[in-house]
Amino acid sequence: MKNTLTFILFITCSTFLFAQKENATHCSKRDHASPFLQKSATLTIAQISETEKYNIHFYSLDLSMNNLVTTVAGTVEIHAKATVFLDSALFELFSTMAISQVRVNGNPVTYSRIGTAVKAPVNASTGQNFIISIDYNGTPPTAATNPLGGSGMTNATSPSWGNRVTWSLSEPFSAYEWWPCKQSLSDKADSVAVKVTVPNNCKAGSNGLLENTVDLGNGTTRYEWKHRHSIDYYLISVAVAKYVEYTIYANPVGASAPIMIQNYIYDNPATLPNFQTEIDETVDFLELFSDLYGMYPFEDEKYGHCMAPISGGMEHQTMTSQGFFEKGLTAHELGHQWWGNNVTCGSWADIWVNEGFASYSEYLMLENLYPAEKNQHMLDVHTNVMSQPAGSVYVLDSLNEGRIFSGRLTYDKGASIIHTMRFILNNDVNFFQALKNYQIQYADSVAKGIHVKAALEAQSGLDLTDLFDEWYFGQGYPTYSARWNSVGTNLLLEITHTGSAASITPLFTNPLEVKFSRAGMSDTVIRLDINANLKQFYFENIGDVSALISLDPNNWIVNKVGAIVEDVNFISVSGILDEAQNNAIQLFPNPSTGSISIVGNFTGNAELTLISSQGSKVFSEMVNAHAVLDISALKSGIYFVELKVRESGEMNRFKLLVK
Repeated sequence: MKNTLTFILFITCSTFLFAQKENATHCSKRDHASPFLQKSATLTIAQISETEKYNIHFYSLDLSMNNLVTTVAGTVEIHAKATVFLDSALFELFSTMAISQVRVNGNPVTYSRIGTAVKAPVNASTGQNFIISIDYNGTPPTAATNPLGGSGMTNATSPSWGNRVTWSLSEPFSAYEWWPCKQSLSDKADSVAVKVTVPNNCKAGSNGLLENTVDLGNGTTRYEWKHRHSIDYYLISVAVAKYVEYTIYANPVGASAPIMIQNYIYDNPATLPNFQTEIDETVDFLELFSDLYGMYPFEDEKYGHCMAPISGGMEHQTMTSQGFFEKGLTAHELGHQWWGNNVTCGSWADIWVNEGFASYSEYLMLENLYPAEKNQHMLDVHTNVMSQPAGSVYVLDSLNEGRIFSGRLTYDKGASIIHTMRFILNNDVNFFQALKNYQIQYADSVAKGIHVKAALEAQSGLDLTDLFDEWYFGQGYPTYSARWNSVGTNLLLEITHTGSAASITPLFTNPLEVKFSRAGMSDTVIRLDINANLKQFYFENIGDVSALISLDPNNWIVNKVGAIVEDVNFISVSGILDEAQNNAIQLFPNPSTGSISIVGNFTGNAELTLISSQGSKVFSEMVNAHAVLDISALKSGIYFVELKVRESGEMNRFKLLVK
């Protein structure tokens, strides 16, 4: 889900008009949630526990609706299997929606109802299937009648195009406001059928394929949709309006057939011509993301859009609800079909699994199709993240809608830390293969942020614990400063950083790029390993360095830059240039090509650590006073050897040249 108006406070909705966009008076879910409103769970812990005693297989919705009001009438079937002996099954429906009858396996039953919780007797043995059918009707709540939600079903007129629409938007907690269901992220239905009867002058859009359109002969038509993939409750949708259909096709490499992109556009004669070029770009985006993330998950059905007067979009599975068409918004909602739909966040605390990757999909679209725009896009994202000093991507309060859909933390910082992960892997083949592996491993299911970590680690061989501790669970961002001095053709460099939320996350250990210029030579970017708040580096025979130009020049890291100064009094790098003067321990030959020998008069063992000129540890091992080390696998260059004698604690340091 995305709203493109990133400057809007979540407390109220903007009333500005946009030439080709909707009036933000009718906000997307991300807009209207107040950060000061704590949404209570609709069920008690005990009631939630009851819903976990059965698993959903299939939902069938057979509804009557129109585009003038939100009133809904019809029948919903819940097909499920008991996981334990189950005397009754609990599901949810908003308290003001009237139930005329409940049937279990076709037989009318007496049910109980307390608030939103409805219990029907099923008397099912462990592993036994059952079907609950609910005949119901009513008008779903509004924000006025249900301040803790009121967005499940909305009716409004497009201020830009004049079309009136009734549409659903159930994320995160509002599906029960318009249809009886089990609101559990971890229990996806295997499939869903949605039949919607509407006036003949309207169309009804929903998930999956339109299998049949039936003229009922009484001025109404029934649209029969079927989606044969796993789907979470909040991704099931309906949209009713006077639409015209505009269909195009994508042909991603490896697809078994062209993939239909079915668009329900307002029947205003000016709407489609206004947006057609933008809609057509969906083809390019679907083909791109199929290459980066793996094949479009629902290729055997469709992708599509239903227009509704919202200021952004909602990623309903295979049929996004969208207020207008603009490449960033369209790419974001399409990205959700992988990140959020094929694999859904396992809890609202891990909404980053959905929104962080959908937001990064916008950047990837620009990088591949509009490269001139990518840098400014990421700069804008970072600027928004740093507009406040603290806050984690991981959602500590997963019932607070305003926090779940924080544009600064969930969307923008969520996207930016993925960019940082890509930088740390330093290998796009591994990075994108990890994302594909993740999509395969958790397809049709749910996952959490730590599962993304595991996928990246498995593919790259890296340990990303610090990265996730600092950037995903941690808070804030670093401010880097630099001190440097050019001594002949050698460069001395010191990098320091402080965290904006230092009491929570004092240290950021990600690599950092430094760009500098050399007299008579092109600018050079070096990549440094940072594992401390103060880190010093020495570069030998690098040339006449005339200036340090920038830190993080390619904008991989959310950061601010403090002072960058040339310090002519900076002539020694502590712990690196301080050569051991203790003749009792020697290292030779130096320079070396194949092996080095350690000779000393110490007893016991010493810990030998080899450090690259960029400051990263190459290896560490225990040696004795007459050790020989094989260094034939090392690349040519400057290294530093630290030798700490266990018995005395004495530290000796050597500079080693490997030819």
